[in-house]
Amino acid sequence: MELINKNVLVTGGAGFIGSHLVDALLKMKNKVIAYDNFDDFYSGKNRNIAHNFGKEGFHLIRGDILDFESLSSTIKNVDVVFHEAGQAGIRYCATRPVKAHRVNTEGTLNVLLACKKNGVKKVVAASSSSIFGIPKYMPIDEDHPTNPGSFYGATKLAGEKYCTAFHEMYGLDVTCLRYFSVYGPRGRPDQVIYAFTDKVFKGERLVIYGDGSQTRDFTYISDVVDLTIRALEVDESSGQVFNIGYGKEISIRDVASKVTSFLGKEGVEAAYSESIRGEFPRTLADPGKSERILGLRPKVDFEKGLKKFIEWYISHNQDK
Repeated sequence: MELINKNVLVTGGAGFIGSHLVDALLKMKNKVIAYDNFDDFYSGKNRNIAHNFGKEGFHLIRGDILDFESLSSTIKNVDVVFHEAGQAGIRYCATRPVKAHRVNTEGTLNVLLACKKNGVKKVVAASSSSIFGIPKYMPIDEDHPTNPGSFYGATKLAGEKYCTAFHEMYGLDVTCLRYFSVYGPRGRPDQVIYAFTDKVFKGERLVIYGDGSQTRDFTYISDVVDLTIRALEVDESSGQVFNIGYGKEISIRDVASKVTSFLGKEGVEAAYSESIRGEFPRTLADPGKSERILGLRPKVDFEKGLKKFIEWYISHNQDK
């Protein structure tokens, strides 16, 4: 499907990934609705989309995916949907499991029902590497067992299963993307790279949960956006799930070192805190399937992506 001059809905369109996706879709000459409830999970999302106010083709709707009537009415004249809305945060969801369930599971079901009702041509839905739990082998491919040890991971897996069921039962053209540790400008303040940068920039001690040896496969936002759009464009993606990761693991301790070095604060010491149960020791994506079927693989390495993020952070906070 050629993604030009389409009517597109992005749920969570004022969020981290969603707002970048909106930017890219507008550049491709689409008419884009950003649908977001501006939940108080974190503040500042208005700044993510303010630059699009008044642009031709852009429309913002303050709406909740748990409000089926509002959602269905919005989707009525939409061609395709990118479902990026969700309750993120393993630690946050651990203390609010009911909210996590409602947003990530019931909310996804609402999106799928509204798309089916209104004849949407294709849906691309955000999933997460958290669905895998503790890895059985590395790198993690799409056939790796799914055994989430967190409420967040469990709710994302449930939403993913709803997507595949809608494809099998109703023929809804839907693709799920398992994002691996996305980072970059506009990232959430609770994400590790943002949190480390914020602490070091302010001259405060950063906090490492666990001993810092745990690793993550950090994937830069522009690569995630490119692959997300590509997943909608490629017909062969229908009914499938893809791992969206760079394919390299970096320890949290190394992330802290690189952040402090880049900011010229090598002397800043870290405080260590107990890790939360349900978090996993390692992630490393096998990007082979996405490269083979979608024809793309991530290209922004961690050092380059970290530099871009910190430069954004400094310019974003220089007047504070």
